Amino acid sequence: MAKTKKLSPTYPDLIVPVYNALKELGGSGTNNEIVEQIIKDLNLSDEIVDESHLGNVNQTELEYQCAWARTYLKNYGVITNSARSVWAITSQYTGTVELDAKEIIAYTSKKAAKKKAEKTKEVSDAEKNSSSPEDGDAENDETEFPDEIKPWKQKLSEVLMNMDPYGFERLSQRVLRECGFDQVEVTKKSGDGGIDGTGKLKINGIFSFNVAFQCKRYKGQVSAGDIRDFRGSLTTDIEKGVLITTGTFTKAAKEEASNPGKQQIDLIDGEEFMNKIAEYGLGVKPVTTYEIDEEFFEKI
Repeated sequence: MAKTKKLSPTYPDLIVPVYNALKELGGSGTNNEIVEQIIKDLNLSDEIVDESHLGNVNQTELEYQCAWARTYLKNYGVITNSARSVWAITSQYTGTVELDAKEIIAYTSKKAAKKKAEKTKEVSDAEKNSSSPEDGDAENDETEFPDEIKPWKQKLSEVLMNMDPYGFERLSQRVLRECGFDQVEVTKKSGDGGIDGTGKLKINGIFSFNVAFQCKRYKGQVSAGDIRDFRGSLTTDIEKGVLITTGTFTKAAKEEASNPGKQQIDLIDGEEFMNKIAEYGLGVKPVTTYEIDEEFFEKI
């Protein structure tokens, strides 16, 4: 079966733009900041920005390809992730450096081939498709999957989509409580105007805000119209709105949410929601493993 042509640039074409984006951001940035900077630098259309990654309801194709580009840059030692979803340029690449994307890809492919050769003959059927990446299909490489697209996240995404609707609202309630919200209540009656719950957010133990939230379990994208509808449902006593989705937000939705002339709406997409679930250990447990850096022992 022929592959569907991607609108988004593929990871080989994004390696240098990711590096340049981090430089423009002052040397460090979050996943979202990097993607937004690339959209600006490459002047990408809404159609490209909003393209969903096949089989992944909570990630766009651009985000997926950027994740692989960051992974290759990390393997080469250009960038490092100092915290979850936060990346920084390493000291040896902070100056004026011309990167060669092909060289970076070749280095990682060689390293992956060596790792593959050292494996025992007990290779699973899934690993038989491992090869050097072609046409931007990094998932066929032996390179470790970026955090955003690790298998456990795919499974968690499926679990969230199959939850009871009220159960998902209660999970959102729990996540918001862990994030520092107080008096979080889930609205169960019909005709609530799109508000699924309310709560209070206290800043530094002094300032508090009345917050309303809405939960959308989407296999796709939340539109600008959804943002306007939610904003229209907020009563005068609500000072902040939060929209949570298992999917993603279109470029237009993000712009509508942050429109300076209107009430600001905070957005939590599927990727960020799952990160929060993992951060607070809600129904998930970490499995610790170690990857041996042979070069470290050879050069020490």
